[in-house]
Amino acid sequence: MCDAQARTLGALAHDAKSFLIDLFESRENDESIRDFQPPQPDDHGPGCHGATDRCRMGAPMTTSTKSALRQIPAGVWVLGIVSMLMDISSEMIHSLLPMFMIATLGASALAVGLVEGMAESTALIVKIFSGALSDYLGRRKGLAVFGYAMSALTKPLFAVAPTVGIVLTARLLDRVGKGIRGAPRDALVADIAPRHLRGAAFGLRQSIDTVGAFLGPLLAVGLMLLWANDFRAVFWVAAIPGLMAVALLFFGLREPQRHSTTERTNPIRRENLSRLGGPYWWVVGIGAVFTLARFSEAFLVLRAQQSGVPVALVPLVMVAMNLVYALSAYPFGKLSDRMSHRTLLALGLIVLIAADLVLAISDHWGVVLAGVALWGIHMGITQGLLATMVADTAPADLRGTAYGFFNLVSGVAMLLASVLAGLLWDRLGASFTFYAGAIFCVVALVGLAWQPIMRMVRA
Repeated sequence: MCDAQARTLGALAHDAKSFLIDLFESRENDESIRDFQPPQPDDHGPGCHGATDRCRMGAPMTTSTKSALRQIPAGVWVLGIVSMLMDISSEMIHSLLPMFMIATLGASALAVGLVEGMAESTALIVKIFSGALSDYLGRRKGLAVFGYAMSALTKPLFAVAPTVGIVLTARLLDRVGKGIRGAPRDALVADIAPRHLRGAAFGLRQSIDTVGAFLGPLLAVGLMLLWANDFRAVFWVAAIPGLMAVALLFFGLREPQRHSTTERTNPIRRENLSRLGGPYWWVVGIGAVFTLARFSEAFLVLRAQQSGVPVALVPLVMVAMNLVYALSAYPFGKLSDRMSHRTLLALGLIVLIAADLVLAISDHWGVVLAGVALWGIHMGITQGLLATMVADTAPADLRGTAYGFFNLVSGVAMLLASVLAGLLWDRLGASFTFYAGAIFCVVALVGLAWQPIMRMVRA
């Protein structure tokens, strides 16, 4: 029975992969081998040694007929489709949750900020433990399956929640599941993808993930219109794609075998942490300031509601953001394999500053939509890029731990950012929330310029 289920899910994943390849390639019909770069030296030196990144999963090294998309290993596609299904489930709930809390449960904007900040920071902080554990065990898939299953099983709690406290509990449990799966999943992408295609692989997974992030709100809109704004009924339906994600990951992904010549040790011991050098910690610091500048998207939903859009249509703001995000993540991920990461990060920050200023100046629906689109472009530029930078600056056997610490620091920043956003929204108004985000963007830009300046001073 398990073999039959595995074959069925594998066939579905293959069909989905073919569809998504056609979708991406429709925008780049002239793609050819000119986009293919020769492999660069791996983490462990030149050549193929055992199961190094470049040789793992049978990654193609020479071809004149396959596009860059088709060179990305099947495991990355499976992880992307799994993420897409879970995002459909999550975004069906999250695109409605701020309005549900305020309109149905009587919560304030500060309460929304606290719930979102605590939930998202919990997810990021938990990643340090799941990442370190995946490094210690040498296996990542089991933790990822457990995390996805935990999130899927918490969805019904939203449908029965009578108070903000129950919503908070459901969000925390859901985000703990996300935290458990996040670092092992990202480390799996880094393990599976050839080094010279790693940026494209992260961008591709992010793009497929984000397809779910706009399909989820779109389904929520349709069901809200069909069921006369029945929040709870939509929340019940949201559990279905989450369970599908768990099944596909369990049966559809074969984890690559990792060979290590070193004795297995605790990855968070001092001697191991000392191997995470200065470049890695610089990425962690920049990521934290990024997170301060980019508070929860729940405030985009609230801004859209201020524009006078009917409640059932407000989730379309997340559809718009995630559509732009999905269309931009893979191209910018591929671009990150070819140009300066610092330049791309600076571009992402400049776009986010523009988004914050647009969202601050007016609550007209057209202006809000423009700001949300800019926000989506920023996400497409930066999200896969930061994950790539962590992978490139951390030793291969400590990638899970590296993602864990990165997300720990980002989690604390997310909590601070969302609480501050809620306070500013309640006390001074929505515009000041977005002005504050723009100020943190400027701080991050200074941080990007600081490292090369300090190198010149030391020289």
